[in-house]
Amino acid sequence: MRGFSGLNKKLDYVLVIRDSELTTASLRRALAEAPPEERAGLERAAALVESTAAASDVQLRAHWVRSRLAAVGFTGDIASVAAVRALRQAEPRLSLLAAVQLQKDAVADTR
Repeated sequence: MRGFSGLNKKLDYVLVIRDSELTTASLRRALAEAPPEERAGLERAAALVESTAAASDVQLRAHWVRSRLAAVGFTGDIASVAAVRALRQAEPRLSLLAAVQLQKDAVADTR
C-alpha cells in the first residue's frame, strides 16, 4: 500500500477513521447534564452515533461509495463498469484498483 505522501498521486486505498467512541461518550456526558428540553435531541443524536459505530468498515465504505455516486448523479447498477467510472469522476484521486475494491464493498453490502 502507498501512503498519502504525494498530493497529486492516485490513491490505492481509502482509510476509514472512526471516532464514534469519543463522540458517544461526549453525548452521554452532555445528556447526563442536559435540561429536559434538550434531552430528546441528545438521546436521538446518541442513538445515531451508536448505530453508526455498530456498522462494519465494509458498510461504511459502501455508504461512502453510494453517496459519492449520488453526488455525480449516477443512478445505474453499482456493479457496472459505469459505476467505477462515475466513482472515479466523483473522486479523481482514486486509482482504478481502489475504485474497484470500493465498488465490491458496495455490491457486497446488502443493507
